[in-house]
Amino acid sequence: MTVGPSASPKGVFANGPQRRSWWKEASVYQIYPASFCDANGDGFGDIPGVVSKLDYLKALGVDVVWLCPVYESPQVDMGYDISDYRSIHGPYGSMDDVETLIDGLHQRGMKLIMDLVVNHTSDQHEWFQESKSSKDNPKRDWYVWKRPRIDDQGNRHPPNNWASIFGGSAWSYDEHTGEYYLRLFAREQPDLNWENPAVVREVHDVMDFWLSKGVDGFRMDVINLISKTPGFPDAPITIPHDEFQPAHIHYAYGPRLHELLRGLRRILDKYDAFSVGEMPWVDDERDVIRAVAADRMELNMIFQMDIVSIDYGPEGKFSPNPWTLPSLKAIVEKWQTYMYNNNGWNALFLENHDQSRSVSRFTPHRPTSRKYAATMLATFIGLQAGTLFIYQGQELGMANLPESWPTEEYKDVETQTLYQLTLDKLAGDDVAMNQLLGEIRLKARDHSRSPVQVRTNVTENPQPGHR
Repeated sequence: MTVGPSASPKGVFANGPQRRSWWKEASVYQIYPASFCDANGDGFGDIPGVVSKLDYLKALGVDVVWLCPVYESPQVDMGYDISDYRSIHGPYGSMDDVETLIDGLHQRGMKLIMDLVVNHTSDQHEWFQESKSSKDNPKRDWYVWKRPRIDDQGNRHPPNNWASIFGGSAWSYDEHTGEYYLRLFAREQPDLNWENPAVVREVHDVMDFWLSKGVDGFRMDVINLISKTPGFPDAPITIPHDEFQPAHIHYAYGPRLHELLRGLRRILDKYDAFSVGEMPWVDDERDVIRAVAADRMELNMIFQMDIVSIDYGPEGKFSPNPWTLPSLKAIVEKWQTYMYNNNGWNALFLENHDQSRSVSRFTPHRPTSRKYAATMLATFIGLQAGTLFIYQGQELGMANLPESWPTEEYKDVETQTLYQLTLDKLAGDDVAMNQLLGEIRLKARDHSRSPVQVRTNVTENPQPGHR
């Protein structure tokens, strides 16, 4: 199908001609492999399971499959902690299975994009194992290492006050070498040092490896975080009672970001391949268009986070923020108009592996109205101009996990880390604790990671433990 302004007879935008591209006319279906389809009955989704559903996806109208990470990984963050970019995690299958998937998609006229997770690796990656082995190892500066700050009493502190996105400090101490390494996410996910040309070359080689196998592009995980403010200064204090502060100002839109994105684009263009960037905390239109405008030769599009963060409160994801229909309408108007007028392109989505189920989050649905709520949201997002991204199970109107489930059933590292960090702060405050639990039941990533249900009459009350 042809979507948005490119469907006009002349294919012309308000500010001049718009080049036609296959990815502008595509519908993308995201697969989280662990919970999509289990082909061998071991209770864990796998690549052969994806292959078994290709005819279903074709009949659904899918043009592109986005496969979440299947690379070798300790699975601390469900595959977004990669220990080998050129190997497949055993429970998912083998490289032969990936090649079968690529061939099966191409035979049906569909394409495959994979996740490119290169802001950080797993701490089990051989690069990091070498990096932490000694201060003079050749790969020491493949990651970001800093000496501790020592206070007047001789106590050791992290190099700055940056908060991890998962809570606590963004730095972890290594006893062996006496220095801290940067990890914006979990302690097992050290950040790569993109100031090192060897790191950049290696990422380009990884891209070449997969594109030469027939992969048609990448969804680039938190790709805007790869350039940090030189010197790593303290973040401004915006949450006075917290020791560590949100530091998006210093890593969400760094000074070398565009240069590095153009380098990635040169690799993609050799294969006519596609890129969509995840760029959290970049919401200024001018910053976004510098990354996605056609003549910039950087990313094809990014996921704007305005809608899926509309209910984030002042202290982050698990704090409340009431929103209104006019505020939602303003977001849509902003991006639809700006991209149209500036030769950019929108990525349209309401759900993914990092978001809860939209029928539960954005509508006051009940079991009897779930179908109508899901249809309303599908109409809302599907009739906008841009490339449509559908998350597995969204076509069924899947809902959040039951509210009766205890916190122990939430397995995701983000949920568990933030919950444990908050327990001490909220000790004795039952009102605040109940509010936190309510936000977890509304927004936790676990909701999108439960198994895709196979019947059209989706159960509203799956049983705990069916993962």
